[in-house]
Amino acid sequence: MLRIKKLDIFVLKSFLLLFSGTFFICLFIFMMQFLWRYVDELVGKGLEISVLAQFFFLSALTLIPLSLPLAILLAALMTFGNFGERYELLSMKAAGIPLLRIIRPVVILCVFLGAMSFFFQNIVGPKAQKKLWTLLVSMKQKSPEVDIPEGIFYSDIEGYNIYVKHKDRDTGILKDMLIYNFSDGFDNARIIWASEGKMELTADKGHLFLHLYDGEQFENLKSQSAISKNVPYRRETFREKHVLIEFDTQFNMVDGSFLDRRSDIKNMNEIAEAVDSIQCYADSVGRSIYKDAMQTTYRTTTTLPKKETDETAEQQTALINTDSIFNAMTSTEKLSTLTTTGNRINSLVSDWTMKSYLTKDADGSIRGHISDWHKKITLSLACIIFFFIGAPLGAIIRKGGLGMPVVISVLIFVVYYIIDSGATRVGKSGEMNVALGTWMSTIILAPLGGFLTYKSNKDSVVFNIDVYLAFFRKVFGIRTERHLFRKEVIIQTPDYQKAITTLDEICAACEGYSRTHRLLGPPNYFKIFTNNEHDDKIQQISQQMEDEIEDLSNSKDGVLINLLNKYPQLSVKAHKSLFDNRWLNLLCGLVVPVGILLWLNIWRYRVRLDKDLKTIVKTSRALQERIKTNLDNNII
Repeated sequence: MLRIKKLDIFVLKSFLLLFSGTFFICLFIFMMQFLWRYVDELVGKGLEISVLAQFFFLSALTLIPLSLPLAILLAALMTFGNFGERYELLSMKAAGIPLLRIIRPVVILCVFLGAMSFFFQNIVGPKAQKKLWTLLVSMKQKSPEVDIPEGIFYSDIEGYNIYVKHKDRDTGILKDMLIYNFSDGFDNARIIWASEGKMELTADKGHLFLHLYDGEQFENLKSQSAISKNVPYRRETFREKHVLIEFDTQFNMVDGSFLDRRSDIKNMNEIAEAVDSIQCYADSVGRSIYKDAMQTTYRTTTTLPKKETDETAEQQTALINTDSIFNAMTSTEKLSTLTTTGNRINSLVSDWTMKSYLTKDADGSIRGHISDWHKKITLSLACIIFFFIGAPLGAIIRKGGLGMPVVISVLIFVVYYIIDSGATRVGKSGEMNVALGTWMSTIILAPLGGFLTYKSNKDSVVFNIDVYLAFFRKVFGIRTERHLFRKEVIIQTPDYQKAITTLDEICAACEGYSRTHRLLGPPNYFKIFTNNEHDDKIQQISQQMEDEIEDLSNSKDGVLINLLNKYPQLSVKAHKSLFDNRWLNLLCGLVVPVGILLWLNIWRYRVRLDKDLKTIVKTSRALQERIKTNLDNNII
């Protein structure tokens, strides 16, 4: 029997509350982005509310699979970011519950959402996509509402250009109208000017009725004259004239059969059948082109009969020395031959270019169908992958709300979209395997989700900037300065007499090391890459110095504390071999370009070590003088 624990209910409830909000926000954003692409073609059409509602409903259905991954990513980031920010995640882990057990109910939910996404893409999406594109084309073809602006030629009525100088908004009277009628062709144009006019639609909304007053009409009568030089025209003056213009403003749904070749309106079975049929068509076209090429392009090949052997007769291609034939021609014959050959080549190039369009179109259609077939799977898997990215990130950054999670989720989704759209476009162009291009985003982001989940489950510091700064400091040899301050409460006072003796020992050790080791000179290349022993002497000097700094930092003397800050932080391994493994050091030394660079870098550390030892001696002497002065004056 399935038992749902309170922890699962708590995690699911927290996730679902945020997911329901983020999903509708993401869906709304994608719908607005989709509408923005076609808003210029839909504005001013006078579309009914039912048509617009159908448009938004169908667009929402087609955009659900794209909205789900982003909504899951954002909801996971916010949910587990809130858990971390309120220390709820820490309490769960302190109770012995690992992260994988905490996210298990949400993983099951995301798998279900991925299955629902696949269902929408394979069953609901193709039908909604076809209806949406049919509706969109119908909306584009609908005639716009008649709204003639002032001072601009209005050309949305086919065959007419209408100019109105002034409009009376209260009465609807149009003043100083100029109408160009090109419905019968430019040569038979008719021009009407009226001082005033009014415009209205007929009851069936299929025609535009113009009432014109006090004007003139000019008509070109070229069609009635056989002589083009003498073109008669007719001029008519009227007090009142009525013109009927065909202008259908009704919304008519077009036939969507022209969309049957699109791959995004088919499910996976239909796509597989379409790919088979297109491949058969492409093969037949290829065979036809090959047969035509063999019969036309290469039909001039000359053959000679060969002696019959074994009761068979074969053909032997004759070898013709074209250079000798061409050289034997006269100049006129050469020119004629070159001209004929050039024309023949140009004709063949044009012919094969036209034929290549047939195969390119078929290949492009096949790649598009295959890409859409794989896209239905990758978008479904993106719901699961984005959760395994968002949940660990939320647990690591421990920031909830709509601030940091929104920024991170948008950046991740933008990276995903760039990789997916770019690789898919390259795959559809044929420059990459189309399946690999479609799966490229999944191949890249799936390991990232696994890595983040592993790190979060192990409580690793992935986004601790100090860890990365320490790594780069180690690589480039950058050291931090000491920042010691005078303590408010001192538990144990330093032993200053012992400190003077210890500082003498440190100075003697530093000076002795500098004498016995030529730090400023170039190091021995062979010894560096064959010796993996540590420098225990420098290790002892560094440890002794740090112990004395820790002891003297309990002093009340501010000047003495400032002198302690001048001590450098010694690198005890940088001036010796790179690795503890001798064979690894030897391998680096054998690679000549790399070995030389590493040898120069070690030399640089040796020079720095020599400078550090001198600084230690100088600072130690200054500390001794300061301590002695304070002891003489009984200050400490």
